[in-house]
Amino acid sequence: MKRKIALVFVAAMAASILAGCGGTDGESAAKKDSGKKVVLTFGTHQSGIPSCGVVQELAEKYEEETGIKIDFQISPDAQWRDLLKVKLDSAEAPDIYCVDSDVLSLYSRIRPDDNAVDLSGEEYVDRMADYAKECVTYDGKVYGIRFAEPKINFYNYNKKIFSDLNLEPPTTYEELKEVCQTIQDAGITPIFEATQSSWHQAVPLCVTGAYYESKDPGLYDALNDNKKDIKDVDTMLTVLKQMNEFAELGFYGEDYLSNTAESDKTEMGEGRVAMTIASQGFGAIVAENYPEMEGQIGIFQIPFGDSDVLGLNPSSAAYFVNSKGEHVEEALDFFRFLARPENLQYRQDNNPEEMGLCWPEIEPEYPEEITEYINSLKQGTVLQVGVKYIDPQFMDIGKDIEAMYTGALTPEQVMENISNRRIEQAKLQKDKAWE
Repeated sequence: MKRKIALVFVAAMAASILAGCGGTDGESAAKKDSGKKVVLTFGTHQSGIPSCGVVQELAEKYEEETGIKIDFQISPDAQWRDLLKVKLDSAEAPDIYCVDSDVLSLYSRIRPDDNAVDLSGEEYVDRMADYAKECVTYDGKVYGIRFAEPKINFYNYNKKIFSDLNLEPPTTYEELKEVCQTIQDAGITPIFEATQSSWHQAVPLCVTGAYYESKDPGLYDALNDNKKDIKDVDTMLTVLKQMNEFAELGFYGEDYLSNTAESDKTEMGEGRVAMTIASQGFGAIVAENYPEMEGQIGIFQIPFGDSDVLGLNPSSAAYFVNSKGEHVEEALDFFRFLARPENLQYRQDNNPEEMGLCWPEIEPEYPEEITEYINSLKQGTVLQVGVKYIDPQFMDIGKDIEAMYTGALTPEQVMENISNRRIEQAKLQKDKAWE
């Protein structure tokens, strides 16, 4: 049973479609018979495009129409940000590159005015939701195109395992701890943790930022104005200590230090783990390969720190055209192709990871259960979007947490490192609040 999602944040962010949505039904500017032998390079990280392959499918359709091939160059999540910076600095970036973009870190990540093509005049820009445009805008110009709605991460759990063990979704840290102990005693790994992917273990610490802010109203502003040091956010330190305790108790299993995020679907589908952190579309993806799991994966809010606020992340993976590339016009034409209404619909219909798009003309569809649960929760903005100089070090935070798990760092040292990197970034950006 699916229906249009009624989330408050979607209603607020996805404003009505502006007039002038035409111009997408014309033929592509690049024709099959143009004689061009063009291959567009598309650089991205693993989580930058849906794992179901829908973007590659659209690229094949584009090649059929134009004769232009899209060469996807996919890098591990943990390496992509640094690799892209090197490529941009050396003028060797791909024709199209994917970046996790948000208002606070877009410039420091890619310097769009120097490395990306201004898309402001493109017809489809006005059709994107306002919050999506904000995340790819610098100095009043729109530089990127994106597709996904705001990201939300939950603990996705195996309903059958919970039912067999008479467990209910936990709402506090102590409840989560008790649930994990019961599952572990039954010989099942309680939580799938993907430490090799770096970002994965940073999620609980950062999505809980909405709760930090709710407990200390004005915290984000104080951090951004350098009136408070992030290492002094007590609830954040508490969450780190709780995450570390889970590692010490063995709740992540024996091999979690070698896990990558790409394995979570298999581990959950085959019943070897009971929970994993993922978006609300995770269950539908698992069911595609494991039909017996249809309807068997539920979600609950990440309760570290006793958080009762759902963290929303309006940023998302966005695509940019390399202004120094050899095939700018062809890359721009591919973006126009992706933005056609029929191709937007195809993306949503064939991608269980995205039950909604940041394009108001495409109606989002969510299972009733998910819609009702999300609407029942208080909501706020995640740390990496609300606080400056967090998102650029997201992978570093993940690596520090891994070091904490192995005993190389204490939770207090992880907090100190986060603080020091913020200071370093602020000074590099000549942030007046740090003068």
